[in-house]
Amino acid sequence: MEFSSKIYVAGHRGMVGSALVRNLKAHGFTNLIYKTRQELNLCIQQDVNAFFEEEKPEYVFLAAAKVGGIQANNTYRADFIYENLMVQNNIIHAAYKNNVKKLMFLGSSCIYPKLAPQPLKEEYLLTGALEYTNEPYAIAKIAGIKMCESYHKQYGCNFISVMPTNLYGPNDNYDLNNSHVLPALLRKFHDAKESNAPSVTVWGTGSPRREFMHADDMADACVHLMKTYDGEKFVNLGVGVDISIKELALLIKDVVGYQGELVFDTTKPDGTPRKLMDVSYLHSLGWTHKINLEQGIKNVYAEFKANKHLRVV
Repeated sequence: MEFSSKIYVAGHRGMVGSALVRNLKAHGFTNLIYKTRQELNLCIQQDVNAFFEEEKPEYVFLAAAKVGGIQANNTYRADFIYENLMVQNNIIHAAYKNNVKKLMFLGSSCIYPKLAPQPLKEEYLLTGALEYTNEPYAIAKIAGIKMCESYHKQYGCNFISVMPTNLYGPNDNYDLNNSHVLPALLRKFHDAKESNAPSVTVWGTGSPRREFMHADDMADACVHLMKTYDGEKFVNLGVGVDISIKELALLIKDVVGYQGELVFDTTKPDGTPRKLMDVSYLHSLGWTHKINLEQGIKNVYAEFKANKHLRVV
């Protein structure tokens, strides 16, 4: 990519897309294009085709997606598979039709089987059953990987895929019904501290282990790979270290400064027992993470307190 290359970031308002925009601008890329959902509905193929024909982007980061935590994924199963399939199908095909030089599709670590060996290697894809609660979302993301792979094979398109681990960072979703575990816990502890609540309830047993990557690290890895990687194989993005949900809750409790007790609601689902990415391939491609979890949580909590509009009700 040249600094003047025309780059389309799909989903630029979300946590992932906004991190990509920040990173690209910081690296000196000046010709970025994006559209809000109101300006361009990515589920409508005709509108997406018209946008690509008019704008002719040279590079595309496909970060637009319908995302959420366990409850959202399990409740809105039809929405998650329909919207994600439509968005990625429309953008990937339009990129092919309009001779985009390179496209990066961003997936999710939930593509891996529920009981896959740990850490998760790229070759474990499609080797077992998925976690039921997020199966529709995972199937859509697997379809995106295979679509990029297929356009690569049949048409010679330089379409690559990356699979980020659990992400957190600026512009995260703090809605307690639809957010992921880290922002949900951060908000719970903050609200409990503000209201002097005696305890905070955490879903599940606290035993599942998860890996967390700051969105700014994720974006830096994506831009690095967009500039240097042309392989057909998708690439795991992560930090290579995990933590139990209980340990995460205690860390967030400490960062927030909450003095009450933790209560684990074991009637709620745990989800996949463990999700740790094998990032040896990413490391071999010349990139490693820079932001450790404690510092990352301190950064996003400072942002949370400074930006009241992030406190979604």
